[in-house]
Amino acid sequence: MAAQTPSTWLTSLVFPSLEVMKTPQPHVGPQHPPLANGLVNGALRHENQENGLPNGLLNGHDPNLQNNEVGDPARNIPFSFPPLVPAVTPATLEPTIAIRPEDSKNLENCMIKHDPTHGQDRKNALREVYSADSNRATESRRIRYLSQSEDTHEYLFGVPEPLEAMMEVREKGEDEEMELMSKKLGDLSTIISENLEIVVKAFSSSFVIPDFRGFCHHIDEIYNNCKGNTDGKIASYIPQLERMRADNWAVSVCTVDGQRYSLGDVNTPFTLQSCSKPLTYAMAVGLYGTQHVHNYMGMEPSGRYFNELCLDFNHKPHNPMINAGAIMTAALLKPELSAADRFDYVFHMYKRLAGGEYLGFNNGVFLSERECADRNFALAYFMRENKCFPPNTKLHETLDFYFQLCSLEITAEAGAVMAATLANGGINPLTGDPVLTVEAVRNTLTLMHSCGMYNYSGQFAFKVGLPSKSGVSGCVLLVVPNTMGICLWSPPLDSNGNSCRGVQFCMELVSRFTFHNFDNLRNHITTKTDPRMAKAESRAQILFDLLFSAAAGDLSALRRHSLSGTNMEAKDYDGRTALHVATSEGHIEIVEYLLKNCQVNPLPKDRWNRTPLDDARCFGYPRCGELIMDMCKKKGIEIPPPVADDPMKE
Repeated sequence: MAAQTPSTWLTSLVFPSLEVMKTPQPHVGPQHPPLANGLVNGALRHENQENGLPNGLLNGHDPNLQNNEVGDPARNIPFSFPPLVPAVTPATLEPTIAIRPEDSKNLENCMIKHDPTHGQDRKNALREVYSADSNRATESRRIRYLSQSEDTHEYLFGVPEPLEAMMEVREKGEDEEMELMSKKLGDLSTIISENLEIVVKAFSSSFVIPDFRGFCHHIDEIYNNCKGNTDGKIASYIPQLERMRADNWAVSVCTVDGQRYSLGDVNTPFTLQSCSKPLTYAMAVGLYGTQHVHNYMGMEPSGRYFNELCLDFNHKPHNPMINAGAIMTAALLKPELSAADRFDYVFHMYKRLAGGEYLGFNNGVFLSERECADRNFALAYFMRENKCFPPNTKLHETLDFYFQLCSLEITAEAGAVMAATLANGGINPLTGDPVLTVEAVRNTLTLMHSCGMYNYSGQFAFKVGLPSKSGVSGCVLLVVPNTMGICLWSPPLDSNGNSCRGVQFCMELVSRFTFHNFDNLRNHITTKTDPRMAKAESRAQILFDLLFSAAAGDLSALRRHSLSGTNMEAKDYDGRTALHVATSEGHIEIVEYLLKNCQVNPLPKDRWNRTPLDDARCFGYPRCGELIMDMCKKKGIEIPPPVADDPMKE
């Protein structure tokens, strides 16, 4: 064993459980140098063993060594020191050292023997702070006493304030843990303060889809229903697209306040193809305005195939959602820039639309598409022949730019954020970035609604009633304005060039939820649910509609309520039912329908214990009263006598 320094025997004096301190060595010199790391390591070693913490530098430690006495050969003072114990509690956060009375006695004797003048005073002080029944406050005074009694430290340990150093290092692990926790709490506070609106919405169920978990359950069911659809064929006129797998199927949802849900192959990239058309059009309208853009293209559905060689009666492309119109949009967008700068500009805009989600460029698809672009070249020359393009348009450069736009690569999650940006009026719901103008988004959604699904656009608008755009890669961007964007991707296409699974998903979605543009008509009662409405709000709205229909004498509305399963005996906060309201207004047909067809209770009581019969008598509608009494007789219900001194008569 190597010779021990003065600091070594000192550590042995205070922490005899250290392996290196078992053999005392002669004391050299009148003063002791600062405490060695062994002191603190020993303290932490014993404490860690007691508490199951990581040992650190604890090799060779014997956890069974307790109450060891060693002799200091220089002073011949027997002394023992116990292990440290946990010192920080949530109640006080004060460090403590638990020292047994027998250990403190050795320390007292040591102090009196080597400092007769002041030793007795210190002994009395130690006797107070090391009492066996001391509480936590007294334990903390022990530390203060030892750390503040510099003379005692100087004499006993050879250095001033050694326990401060010991406690500082002893608490280092705890301080680091507290510091880490504090940092995490600070980060959390920063996140909350920067996103306070979202946090408030989350705790108050004020998101656009309050029951998002329940909504996602429906998405799961629709996804699985569509997964078994094996109809359609993958597009073959672009060789690179033909290599996609037919079983790829992805659904991603992003609401206007950032709620997200994804299923399937959402991380598999695919090219935008025609789904780039509405986004590029929105950029052009935002830059140059609606009037300028539509000087070069129309806004009518073509009724033709998307790549057909034809123009409208003004010798313009019919709309920007078909190939001719999309080529024209590419010609209008930043023509003053070089080809490289134009692509960089658009790529940056798409990055903003995607909100940091994946966006790439598929050069293989670009080259493949350019090689097979005879029809698009024919369309471009046909438009140039009819003087459709702006002056000085570079035809081949424009076509390359159009092919590049179609070859931009996204995932379903990126597509959902893009669609949600359109649903949110051009503001990205994840970043808050106003990427597109409200005017551009309004025009874009209008054209997507009427022209976005190729030759199926009219039927899709009729059955689904939502803006959408499909592409031959199998992508469908579906927009529920002010609510959410949905990206669907499945390569097999139907005869119209739309994703088979994508179209089926849209159909089933609208069959469950009131997302169709005209599902919100007044007095329109349906079995579909509105996920944008909280459950309590939905029930209250149905009750309001029911009572309003009874008050207005709207028999057809009441019939729709009855057929849709509404509780015709539902009560408002005053306990009033539809029968109360109809009787008070004297609507005989409504009263008869409720009693005979709906079989409601003829004598429900409101909070004033009034029945519909009381209302009929009070407001002078005897025919309504007769209907109620007849129903009571049929059901064997006792007819109550008239209410004396009815306050309603006054």
